[in-house]
Amino acid sequence: MHKDGVITTISHKTNPLEILLLKSSDYLQLIKLRLTLLVVFSAGMGYLFAVSAPIGWSHFSLLLLSGFLITGSANGINQIIERDLDKLMSRTANRPVAAGRLHPAEAVMLTGLMGIAGVTVLSVYMNTISALLGLFALLSYAFVYTPLKRFTPLAVVAGAFPGALPTIIGYTAISGTIDIACIAIFAIQFVWQFPHFWAIAWLWDDDYKKAGFNLLPVKGEKNKQTGLVVFLSTVFLIPVCTFPLLSNLVNIYAGFAMVALSLVFLYFSYIVYRDCSLQAAKRLLLASITYLPVIQLILVFGKI
Repeated sequence: MHKDGVITTISHKTNPLEILLLKSSDYLQLIKLRLTLLVVFSAGMGYLFAVSAPIGWSHFSLLLLSGFLITGSANGINQIIERDLDKLMSRTANRPVAAGRLHPAEAVMLTGLMGIAGVTVLSVYMNTISALLGLFALLSYAFVYTPLKRFTPLAVVAGAFPGALPTIIGYTAISGTIDIACIAIFAIQFVWQFPHFWAIAWLWDDDYKKAGFNLLPVKGEKNKQTGLVVFLSTVFLIPVCTFPLLSNLVNIYAGFAMVALSLVFLYFSYIVYRDCSLQAAKRLLLASITYLPVIQLILVFGKI
């Protein structure tokens, strides 16, 4: 196991409790726990945005469980497929499969069972639409987006679809239908992913290139042209965040709050274009991580 960035192994003297803790830590790293929880939050917000009657907490909990299982499965499959590439990057070299602490077969079994269980929960306890969306999100992220990003920066477009599906999986789990409100919340999360993803790509560009990834949108370079694309992608959040207000999905206070937050987010994106610096990209990333859950909370508490 790793400690302070150093990879260590489990010796024969390690006690069973310590082995369990080390193994659990690797499993949580395999499924990217923090990212998975952020995705689960989005699914929950989609559910709460759709619900009109009193919340059935057992039903809601099963939705969160299915989101956790499907997202964890997709993240794990990503690491299995990219294990040889992960070894080349300092950011990912210590991931459990890349570092050899988890055998690929063990990771395949765990992630496979999680994916099957997650889709089954959606199918049995939610409905067919949400189950199909969950299956599509899992397969497209693991087997389309993951291999595609080795070949083209346009992989972000492919990844934006499964990345935006959790919110409408949550929505359709309770509503059973794809309607205007469902499309509205999908659009927000879809557009948000572009500045978010490119902020990450900017920060880790040198590391990504060690594995042959060129993920920035303009010739894989951190320059004014790339900064402009990042800025323009964020501009689209203004109309998609105005749409819920114009469609009478949220009240006027929520609508103006969403637009105001989008303008603040746009400012951080503009700084990336203006400065073309790592510090600006880091601030944009932090802003993006804050922006999405706050917007989703506003949608839920401001719905009409």
